[in-house]
Amino acid sequence: MGVGVLNILFDKSFLATLFVGIAAFATVLTLGLPMLERNGLNDRLKSVAARREELRARHHAALNAKKGSLRVEPTSYMKATLERFRLGNLLESENTKERLAAAGYRGQAPLIAFMFFRFVMPFVAFAGTLFYLFVMTHFQWTPLQKVLAAVGGGFVGFYLPDLWVNNQISRRQQSIMRAFPDALDLMLICVESGMSIEASFSKVADEIGTQSGELAEELALTTAELSYLPDRRQAFDNLAKRCGHQGVKAVATALNQAEKYGTPLGQALRVTATENREMRMQDAEKKAASLPAKLTVPMIIFFLPCLFVVIMGPAIMKISHM
Repeated sequence: MGVGVLNILFDKSFLATLFVGIAAFATVLTLGLPMLERNGLNDRLKSVAARREELRARHHAALNAKKGSLRVEPTSYMKATLERFRLGNLLESENTKERLAAAGYRGQAPLIAFMFFRFVMPFVAFAGTLFYLFVMTHFQWTPLQKVLAAVGGGFVGFYLPDLWVNNQISRRQQSIMRAFPDALDLMLICVESGMSIEASFSKVADEIGTQSGELAEELALTTAELSYLPDRRQAFDNLAKRCGHQGVKAVATALNQAEKYGTPLGQALRVTATENREMRMQDAEKKAASLPAKLTVPMIIFFLPCLFVVIMGPAIMKISHM
């Protein structure tokens, strides 16, 4: 029995068949394994893209839940009026869209509303001034003088929408900069804990909303832009342009440098957070220093007459009785 097994093992035809089988198995294994292996890089890229789309959809849904929609459709009669008189190019200035975005109004509808009121307000101010001068008051003016004053009122009415937008920009910037140093501190904690810049912006936008809804909106919009803009630096530049403050511009510059040269984000955020906190303290000190000068006129008008009455009143009454 053992001699038969040895004869079979040392048989030339058996050895040739065994060698061919092993070679065929090795060939099939060599060609088949790469096809069975999964491409890890493509899977990671797909997961990152899916995560970005998920973040973008979530932030858009959150913004729509807070403010209805970032972009609303323009009012039909306003758009029809501008198209009928072809006033779009005449009433739109060079930086109108940027100023409206800084005030928190994005899309075509706020632009059309702004141009419509810029067209309508001169006539409204002209008619209101005429009604006030000819009906409400009785100034000793000639009719020509009253009409010229009404024309001046119409000229002022043209700039009323710009004044309103500037007021909205100032209020929005104050709200943003009041909470921006705290947002940078939160972002620093998120970055140093290992979170990406997109996740940090998302987390800070959720946390800072109770303190400043405007800043939460800007951070959420920046997170969405980071997920779909081809150049990430453009998202940081857009944030600085919308906020319009030197502190935000410094942060955007630091983030762009970190994105370009690979410098640590934590160090850049720590320095910019300290600078923004110092700027906020300087603004508070400036307002406190200007308070005595602002109180001078109210004190002269309202406090000093009462003080004189209290001091001189008894003496005047005593003199009158004598």
